[in-house]
Amino acid sequence: MAGMVRKIVRYPEPVLRAKCRPVTQITPEIRTLATDMLETMREANGVGLAAPQVAVDLQLAVIDVSHNPDCISFMKVNGEKVDMVKHMPIVLMNPKLDLGKDKEIGEEGCLSFPRLRADIRRSSEMKVSYMDLDGQTVTVETDGLLARAFQHEIDHLNGILFIDRMNAVAKVGMKRKLARLMEDWAEDD
Repeated sequence: MAGMVRKIVRYPEPVLRAKCRPVTQITPEIRTLATDMLETMREANGVGLAAPQVAVDLQLAVIDVSHNPDCISFMKVNGEKVDMVKHMPIVLMNPKLDLGKDKEIGEEGCLSFPRLRADIRRSSEMKVSYMDLDGQTVTVETDGLLARAFQHEIDHLNGILFIDRMNAVAKVGMKRKLARLMEDWAEDD
């Protein structure tokens, strides 16, 4: 079923700082929201999208990195090694994240910050448990771009933005650039 493309809210929209509410029941509205978010993410050429980015303060996010099958070295679902491409897209609700100790720096962007990219330090491997659209608990272990996408989207569900994860020096340099971009975004609307 094709979804509808929703408007992606941009920084500094207050919903982006919301600590999102858990999904308590999988209703037709939740299924529609997930479908619309996948369509919106694809239309914007993103690899992930969280509900607050479409102005909904629920713990729901979508991820799809299948366009880049070499972006990870492994993926386990419920303890079993799997082919990542066959498990995309991912719709996750109410996630619980367990981060690995090793960190790596990688470039990130965000659909709520068009034309802004920054180097962000994140765990190189992670494990996450979440509820899927069938109401089942799924546990995923992975690395690479998929691990980074999970961490980025789950941050959104907790009101944390990727600019919050920048180092202090980068934040100082980013303030002026961000102010200019926000003026451009206002003109785009």
